[in-house]
Amino acid sequence: MREYFQRLWKVGQSETLSVSGREEPETTLPLDPVIEEYKKGVDRTLLRENLRLTVQERVDNLIALQHLAAEARQSEDAPP
Repeated sequence: MREYFQRLWKVGQSETLSVSGREEPETTLPLDPVIEEYKKGVDRTLLRENLRLTVQERVDNLIALQHLAAEARQSEDAPP
């Protein structure tokens, strides 16, 4: 499955992507122009970096982000 998604990121040069992975594709996915337009504005390096993390590392990052958000909310409520 991971190979499929890695190939999906490289599809930009071709019109279609083989779903089966065979030399002669049985089924192809046409490129969606809307998705291709959105991909231009996405920093995929951050996505790849996050996907390299273990599940536990991602959960730890999420918890740290939640703590930061809670601190930000508390600072908004504190009197000057």
